[in-house]
Amino acid sequence: MDTARTQRMHDALLRSVRTVSDVGDAAIVIDGRRLLNFASNDYLGLARHPLLVEALTRAARRGGVGATAAHLLGGHRAEHAELELTLARWTGRERALLFSTGYMANLGVMQSLLAAGDICVQDKLNHACLLDGARLAGSDLKRYLHADVDSARRQLDTQPDAAALLATDGVFSMDGDVAPLRALALLCQTQRATMFVDDAHGLGVLGTHGGGSVVEAGLSENDVPILMATLGKALGVAGAFVAGPAALIDGLVQFARTHVYTTAMPPALAAATIAAVRLARDEDWRRQHLVVLIAHFRDGAERRGITLLASRTPIQPVAIGSSAGALRASAMLEQAGFFVPAIRPPTVAEGSARLRVTLSAAHTEADVEGLLGALAKVSCAVEVC
Repeated sequence: MDTARTQRMHDALLRSVRTVSDVGDAAIVIDGRRLLNFASNDYLGLARHPLLVEALTRAARRGGVGATAAHLLGGHRAEHAELELTLARWTGRERALLFSTGYMANLGVMQSLLAAGDICVQDKLNHACLLDGARLAGSDLKRYLHADVDSARRQLDTQPDAAALLATDGVFSMDGDVAPLRALALLCQTQRATMFVDDAHGLGVLGTHGGGSVVEAGLSENDVPILMATLGKALGVAGAFVAGPAALIDGLVQFARTHVYTTAMPPALAAATIAAVRLARDEDWRRQHLVVLIAHFRDGAERRGITLLASRTPIQPVAIGSSAGALRASAMLEQAGFFVPAIRPPTVAEGSARLRVTLSAAHTEADVEGLLGALAKVSCAVEVC
């Protein structure tokens, strides 16, 4: 273990956990220093909203903190039932089912729907939980070139008679780009494959009233029968859900081990999430502000010669290349008052280490301008400007 740690340190790949001692709407305190936070997935700035705090504390006073049991054993409370109905309506689905985390949701879906002899075709840049789910289910995992529909078709053609599931992120968590959902949906129709979209980073941010990347693409439940999204990103809370036809949800209740055999999420958290959905759905100004911030950041980066990956979402990766360079850039930004951790392999491919800047409706244009100024100095210092 010591040898492996030493090697990871030498390769600039060693990971460590840092403790946050205090938080503000767009700032965190680490090691006694207040830093503007550009690493949070709280895209709509809802995590500290007073209405969420009020809903959570009110529900906790009424029913306690923990659900005390799995959903099937008395842990399913009125707050859970209301949240599932709210999520289904928001995303245009027949029903929804809650899970404790997005990882557990994806594992549960894959384990319930796939078996040996089935084929699961996935984008190479899908989140790890989608890949792990297909492997643990015992299916034949085939990965296609990123966002390449022709590559996906070729993979489906390798086993034309097998039951097929095509899974993709809606918004890719490390690159920030959006999957070609309409083209993939058409491919699934022609190839008789079932389409599954993980919209963890799209829900609340894209589409009419924040309905997500599937809504933005104009696709229905018939086109994308399986939709998963998390509650701890744009909604600022925690947990996840799967939404789709009633038959799908009934099947998951019966067979999704990560739902059946785990304690239900705290009902007070479900109450807070209901408040978050209402704000995300109704307060379009948050998404409009994000659009302004994204444009400001990308325009400012271009003027300063800062290399960004192509993205129209709040995820704005700054290309660095080497892991050592990314760590150095992150440390320099921290000294300047900005928290932007380095993203390194194996989270991203070798040679593509980066700074993953995430924007939030809690940020101001002045915040973004300050980060751009700091990035310009950092980029030149690590030779990426």
